[in-house]
Amino acid sequence: MERDSVISAVEKSLSEVLERPVTGLTEEVRLFEDLHLDSTSVLELLMALEDAVDISVDPEDLDMDDFTSVGSLTDYVLSQAAQTTGEG
Repeated sequence: MERDSVISAVEKSLSEVLERPVTGLTEEVRLFEDLHLDSTSVLELLMALEDAVDISVDPEDLDMDDFTSVGSLTDYVLSQAAQTTGEG
């Protein structure tokens, strides 16, 4: 899975969760401070990403450090994708 495709999936999923267009994300965009997400919207985002990129997320294993920015979220999704496909 390519990093750019994950960022595109994050944009699409964020648009669904926030119910407004989200485009042009960079890895430095902060999820809480810049996009004003809260813990509930992060869970909604993860559920949308599970469907979008075919990953499985265990809420028990979540670390909020993985959700500080688009870049850290992308790293998290890529690591979950690797585990799902057996590459990790």
